[in-house]
Amino acid sequence: MKLMNLKYKLIQYVLMLSATAAVAQSGITTNQYSLSPNAAIPDGSPVGLIEHFSATGLTGSITNVTVQLDITGGFNGDLYAYLVNPQGQLSVLLNRVGVTGSSAFGYSDAGLNITLDGLATSNIHSYASGGPGSYSLSGTTWAADGRNIDPQSVSSVFDTASTAANLSLFQNTAPNGEWTFFIADLSGGGGTATLNSLVLSIMTVPEPQTWFLLSGGVSVLWLVRNRRDNRASFKIEQTRYAVGQWAAFSERPKRVNRFGDSSE
Repeated sequence: MKLMNLKYKLIQYVLMLSATAAVAQSGITTNQYSLSPNAAIPDGSPVGLIEHFSATGLTGSITNVTVQLDITGGFNGDLYAYLVNPQGQLSVLLNRVGVTGSSAFGYSDAGLNITLDGLATSNIHSYASGGPGSYSLSGTTWAADGRNIDPQSVSSVFDTASTAANLSLFQNTAPNGEWTFFIADLSGGGGTATLNSLVLSIMTVPEPQTWFLLSGGVSVLWLVRNRRDNRASFKIEQTRYAVGQWAAFSERPKRVNRFGDSSE
């Protein structure tokens, strides 16, 4: 019986912790900032375009960041783009997609309408690695390029470059302040690309200590209930013991004295 009670209480505790985690998950807030520049990206110029987002009044820390890009025209393999957070950390969104040791010019597609996501796993740099018809650049989600190297590097360098400078590096950082987006077309002759729209989404959750306090409160409630249940169980055991003692006493054999009377 005691073992069954222990298992029951452990199950209760696990369920309460699960509920706490679910509340934390539901506490995620998505904050969106949209721009529609409809501006030409200068062809073959490192000057490029710069856009700014101001995030204010956000609470907690960042769990994820996404960037939606709508670009038409140009030559995708010429594009270089990055995002800088208020702390100065830089995430490389595009770094001449398709450039490898065997392809110095990259992909020739003209434009894209995609979402770059800090939780995605398929890297945008090699979106056409499966060959023609194996990919879509309309409404699809990709991991940011993440290659924090000079975009004019020898093409073979792109093969071994780290992809760590992706959007996931913003996780667990503070969201408030100015965010800077930059994009440039670094090779002339591929036509002029246009940045139609740009959407920055910042997902935040309350600070870890908030959920620690909540889970701590759940734990205290469980302990109080557990203690109350233990007291109740103890009282029941006391009652059972008293009843058992009385039954044992009442069932003792009677002794008969020499006068024929029975006695306890």
